[in-house]
Amino acid sequence: MSSHPAPALHLAVALEGTGWHPASWREPVARPRALFTAAYWADLVAEAERGLLDFVTFEDGLGLQSSHPFAPDGRTDQVRGRLDAVLLAARVAPLTRHIGLVPTAVVTHTEPFHLSKAIATLDHVSGGRAGVRVKVSARPDEAAHFGRRTVPLLDPERPDLDGEFVTGLFDEAADYVEVLRRLWDSWEDDAEIRDEATGRFIDRDKLHYIDFEGRHFAVKGPSITPRPPQGQPVVSALAHARVPYRLVARQGDLGHVTPRDADDARAIVAELRAARREAGRADEPLHVFGDLVVLLDDDPGAARARRERLDDLAGAPYTSDARIFAGTPADLADLLQEWAHAGLTGFRLRPAVLGHDLPAITRGLVPELQRRGAFRRAYEARTLRGLLGLDRPANRYATTATA
Repeated sequence: MSSHPAPALHLAVALEGTGWHPASWREPVARPRALFTAAYWADLVAEAERGLLDFVTFEDGLGLQSSHPFAPDGRTDQVRGRLDAVLLAARVAPLTRHIGLVPTAVVTHTEPFHLSKAIATLDHVSGGRAGVRVKVSARPDEAAHFGRRTVPLLDPERPDLDGEFVTGLFDEAADYVEVLRRLWDSWEDDAEIRDEATGRFIDRDKLHYIDFEGRHFAVKGPSITPRPPQGQPVVSALAHARVPYRLVARQGDLGHVTPRDADDARAIVAELRAARREAGRADEPLHVFGDLVVLLDDDPGAARARRERLDDLAGAPYTSDARIFAGTPADLADLLQEWAHAGLTGFRLRPAVLGHDLPAITRGLVPELQRRGAFRRAYEARTLRGLLGLDRPANRYATTATA
């Protein structure tokens, strides 16, 4: 281990079904019958908040989950179906006080105006704890729900991630986020007067057209929802290669990445920082979170045996875009600190079995990191931007108007 002081880590948990392992729903702790109830998700987020985590993410998509990355698989032995992530986050928000709530939103085939007001609403009802993880869709079956465009089927063995089609999806996503950000700024912070005596509710001069004209969208604005409490909710994206790295660099506050080891983490961070400079945003903070699938037990042999048993139930070894860690909370703490020294600022952990591995994170890993002085002992801010050390940004239109 390095002799340098341990950097303070940020921790998030990715909530997905009964857990990230496809056989997780068959575990006694899994509660599959409760999966489509609000109480199930409220319990998970309450456990994450008990562990002082920065935020949770909620997975979502425009098609059923599949073992094939770009097509449906027809399987009936794994969890299929989801509740809407944004609506779920809004339902959980009043039941929590501190933790950030970051739903996933597919930005292919959908309209930025709708998402902008949904995330602004989430920020209002949560008191400033909203974010959004933007995601593109490259699945033909999802495009068929909308009928607006034809999507080619990518080769899962050799997808052309730098090709024209994928690059176009991420360029569209960058425009989409630009529209979100402009709409969030389209109301100045003091646009609402609400003066009963004079009968003035709103100062129309403090609502602004955004007049966005791009290749993919033409949006006039303003939003119908007042500026979010954070000014700009946190925008994140998962990125595995150069083209999505560029999206994170251009438009993100936070990027989720999937390194295999510390050297890989160091190289990814360097590539993201270079892309940030190229985007002209070198002076703006950017969090880089490493994603890990985790199976945690007090005995490392028990964690490995549990992974093997789950694989047997699933009928095949589980593979993931992220590294899979099976071991003790202390061993995971060692790994996280090693990767933090390589430049990662935080981690999004994907519990293999939520009912088992989420409590192992909050009641095993978190106390271990606290003992090492590497994680908070209390929530120190009221907003998600505050927890992440991000300033509340000035309104671009107010600055222009008063310049």
